[in-house]
Amino acid sequence: MEIKYKIWIEKDGKVVFGKGRDNILKAIDEQRSLNAAAKKLEMSYRAAWGRLKASEERMGMKLVEIGTHDKSMQLTAQARSIIDRFEQLEKDVERLLHEADRDFQKLIGPNGKD
Repeated sequence: MEIKYKIWIEKDGKVVFGKGRDNILKAIDEQRSLNAAAKKLEMSYRAAWGRLKASEERMGMKLVEIGTHDKSMQLTAQARSIIDRFEQLEKDVERLLHEADRDFQKLIGPNGKD
């Protein structure tokens, strides 16, 4: 038995941020390039660009900046804050669900049927 969940943030019914966007931004931060980030995540450049741009538009803020000299991509301070808070939210939910799972294990037992 296992409790499952998925977290994402929406605005007007459209995804603003979730695990996928989190992964894209962290890959950009590591690779300094959207193209390299997309390759690392095994997704198309177009898909990564579309998600990044959609999030920026829906949030009304820039998540990445392009360097003037070397054209490398860097995360904005706001993007870093969003990543940190989203990942803390995931940890908080995981902790809560772990506690609930223990409670259900006690109530239902290891042989409980669905």
